[in-house]
Amino acid sequence: MGAADLYTPALLEHVSHPDYNYAIEDATCTHEGINPSCGDDLMLHVKVGDDGTISEASWTGTGCAVSQGSADMMSDLVQGSTPEEARRLCSLFGRMVRGEELSADELDELDEATCLESISHMPARVKCAELAWRTLDEMLSGSAEGPTTTEEA
Repeated sequence: MGAADLYTPALLEHVSHPDYNYAIEDATCTHEGINPSCGDDLMLHVKVGDDGTISEASWTGTGCAVSQGSADMMSDLVQGSTPEEARRLCSLFGRMVRGEELSADELDELDEATCLESISHMPARVKCAELAWRTLDEMLSGSAEGPTTTEEA
């Protein structure tokens, strides 16, 4: 697998023109995620609406193109979902980037985030891709104590 397979047009669009790279001032919750092996450091921001769904999700921070593009795709995908649905998407994404086979319906649920499916062939980059997703899952589970890190993966 070469860099051309990884840096797809969808990923590059999210890196070049991120829609969700900002802080939400009145966020319901925020949580930091760190990938020490690559230097990625992201802060996720989520606002849960009165109906119990994620009305807004965003991220701020620094990192490689894979971590930033993945965070932007994730922020887009989880809006309108319940925290439980968002955690399910995080699980599906994690399974996908670690090389587990997903059904066509499961891949459809991940929408354009499937452009990162081939990253499973680059183990060091898996941590970059799943940083935001793991951070969101930990934040929504209520078990977050300190920053989420990719080192225990």
